[in-house]
Amino acid sequence: QVQLEESGGGLVQAGGSLRLTCAASGRTSMGWFRQAPGKGREFVAAVSWSTGSEYYADSVKGRFTISRDNTENTRYLEMNSLKPEDTAVYYCATSPRAYYSIDYYKRPLSYDTWGQGTQVTVSS
Repeated sequence: QVQLEESGGGLVQAGGSLRLTCAASGRTSMGWFRQAPGKGREFVAAVSWSTGSEYYADSVKGRFTISRDNTENTRYLEMNSLKPEDTAVYYCATSPRAYYSIDYYKRPLSYDTWGQGTQVTVSS
């Protein structure tokens, strides 16, 4: 398995934006998760490699967007209108499988490779 590395985290005021970066590796679906202190790992967003379908948690829908850079073989999580409750460690994860339901992408066990996480802190 390829070790993924996220970057782009940091401190930002509420209403601001950040872009998280994760390396791509060919035919891989990608999911984004986050984990706040004292809480479990929460699904944020995902994209299928076969269809390009995107899935978003209700808490971030309309604010976060997955994008891709073909030349640099990277994928991004564009985070806009950030809220203090978005504060967490964010992880990207990949899977060689393409699912057809958000239910699969919500499950951490659907993924094979994970990044080390990057801290996002949103102040009020």
